[in-house]
Amino acid sequence: MAEQDDIGSAAAATASANAGDAQQRLVYQIRHQTSYQYSLPVRLSHQMLHLTPRELPWQRCLSHTVTVLPAPQLVRSYEDNFGNVIKAFSLDTDHTSLEVHADSWVELTPRGLPQAGMSWEEAVSLMSYRGGQPMAPGMLDASNFLFESSHVRIKREFIRYAAECFRPGLPVVEGMRALMLRIHEEFAFDPAATTVSTPVTEVFANRRGVCQDFAHLMLSCLRSIGLAARYISGYLLTEPPPGQPRLIGADASHAWVSVYCPGDDGTMGTWIDADPTNGVFADTSHITLGWGRDFLDVSPLRGVLIGGGQQSMQVAVTVMPGEEAQGLQLSI
Repeated sequence: MAEQDDIGSAAAATASANAGDAQQRLVYQIRHQTSYQYSLPVRLSHQMLHLTPRELPWQRCLSHTVTVLPAPQLVRSYEDNFGNVIKAFSLDTDHTSLEVHADSWVELTPRGLPQAGMSWEEAVSLMSYRGGQPMAPGMLDASNFLFESSHVRIKREFIRYAAECFRPGLPVVEGMRALMLRIHEEFAFDPAATTVSTPVTEVFANRRGVCQDFAHLMLSCLRSIGLAARYISGYLLTEPPPGQPRLIGADASHAWVSVYCPGDDGTMGTWIDADPTNGVFADTSHITLGWGRDFLDVSPLRGVLIGGGQQSMQVAVTVMPGEEAQGLQLSI
């Protein structure tokens, strides 16, 4: 089964980048391949995919194709409560393997950072609930990201850790920068240190983890001091060492955070994305798939099955600049 959102083509994607106006445009191809192998036949499988890039002011999905083998009997697309596109499918025939390949072309333009803006204390005050006073639409949406969730905790230890970064009167964006850089400097990237179920308190104690862990940690700190912050799932363009070719399938999904800064007098505010794993604010190397309260809301592939016995999974992700991807296809 191949399902396609026909928003364009690879050639159109590259042409769009070259057509350009005064604003810089970058086009990327993303290939996300997931393979499952089962020791016993699976009788029934229901799966949900969060693999469709979002449409955003700085991001345009030019094309998106999903291929599933064996072909499912039922496929549907819908939006979840956060506006992410979900593709869901069901397989009710015996199978001992499952392949899910997502191929996307995305165009990005620079975002830039907002001006210094209000202090973080003002932002917290505006986001605080007041009986009888309705919240502005932007703040009402942001309030979904103020509380604990499955992987994000609100605790005094996170308030203390964040307090050294969010000094009195500091603008929201500068407090974010300080916290992001502190996590980047004090925590070691170690894929062997955690699993998808490792509690954020354990990550905090051991000072080791991966991008998902660092995003959950930063979210815990931000929500603990009263700021609305959401988990972002996506991809990051990585560059091979000088003189070496790009390795196909060597990249991985990525995660970072986004913090809501209300507008003056409660008007529509701004979401600011920060990547604590790399110590940078997200820009044209960060491709957004979706967002939620934490990883569980936007895991790339999630589902239930009957049967299967022992199972193994392999994931291969490749993020490639459009002109490089087109040249590779032409050479093949």
